[in-house]
Amino acid sequence: MTFDATFSLFTSLLSEGWILKTLAFAIMVGSVMELIEKSGGVGGFIEYLHYKKTLVSSPRSALLLSYFIGIVIFIESSITSLIAGAVGKPLCDKYKIPHAKLAFVCDSTSAPVCSLIVLNGWGALLLGLISTQITLGMISGNSIDILLKSVLYNFYAMSALVVTFLTVWFDIKIGAMKNAKPSFYKYEKTYKSASLFYMLLPILVMVVSVFVFLYITGNGDILHGSGSSSIFYTMLLTLLFTLIYFVGSKNMTFGMWSKNVFVGGKKLFSIAMILLFAFAIGKVTVELKTGLYLASLASENLSVYLLAGIIFILSSVMAFATGTSWGTFSIMIPVAVPMAVGMDGDVALCIGAVISGGVFGDHCSPISDTTIISAMASDCEVIEHVKTQLPYALISACIALAFFILFSFK
Repeated sequence: MTFDATFSLFTSLLSEGWILKTLAFAIMVGSVMELIEKSGGVGGFIEYLHYKKTLVSSPRSALLLSYFIGIVIFIESSITSLIAGAVGKPLCDKYKIPHAKLAFVCDSTSAPVCSLIVLNGWGALLLGLISTQITLGMISGNSIDILLKSVLYNFYAMSALVVTFLTVWFDIKIGAMKNAKPSFYKYEKTYKSASLFYMLLPILVMVVSVFVFLYITGNGDILHGSGSSSIFYTMLLTLLFTLIYFVGSKNMTFGMWSKNVFVGGKKLFSIAMILLFAFAIGKVTVELKTGLYLASLASENLSVYLLAGIIFILSSVMAFATGTSWGTFSIMIPVAVPMAVGMDGDVALCIGAVISGGVFGDHCSPISDTTIISAMASDCEVIEHVKTQLPYALISACIALAFFILFSFK
């Protein structure tokens, strides 16, 4: 029975298009990163920043570059982590920065920024969930207005960005981060140097392509585009671009290009398998209705002044257990809205608590795709990344919880 249930679980997972596209994305990320590195574009980019423009001349400025990249690229959390990690990893090697700290920066800017600037798939999902509550008659008003008000209460995302910036600026080391060791690679031997455009142009193709494919898959509306399809087609297009550009400019032969594609994909195949098992655990937890059970326990004898704080905690626990913020939104918003209406609470504040809790739990979860991809892009072990970033995430969560309780008294 156990074998049959496990077989059925993975069969059902592998029959879902978005999961297959996400797994393929993880493998193709390895191929693209390997190609960019072996082309010499990474080395050229570092030399340009360090020697020609002196924009990066210290460990602080190296991490700040990845931090601001994570803020500027708010299209999709996986792409954000990938680009911030790809740019930051060689800089970390040069300035002897632990890759765990880079992974923390990548992870702490990807989902938080995407959940604050909702001109992306995150906004589309939240808008749809809120619109459903309006359609069902649970709340009234304009779904966009409610979403924008809710985002203003996304206290965890805001506090995480501030805490991350202060950590980088003042080089704050707490918990397991104190024991994180830098890579032993030597920059001069690891990265060959060529034109920085061998790195910048593929990244530019990635950024632009995500917007284009979100527009296409959304039938002209970026907010309704498919995130999984967009990142899948984006990586395919990026691989095709590197083939034409790298081979056409004689940077590498077709044989070298093919070999790098295979080697890079092979490196991240294990990450794809981790993602698959993470999806399996998440699905089991959802089928057990963990979120609904926790919500039913919390709704008994609950003060309205603690409602938003409790919803934040419940959403955090669920997102941590399932490894998905989007799944948490889908389960908890239909639970949180009726609770807020029934207790005459602030609906926007409670939706903001769901968003914050989903991002926080997802941020800390070892089975979260953003956690795994941030570690992967930074060349850091997943468990090390989870342990080193957890204290900072907990500080941000405590700040957010305090704000949710405070704003409940307004």
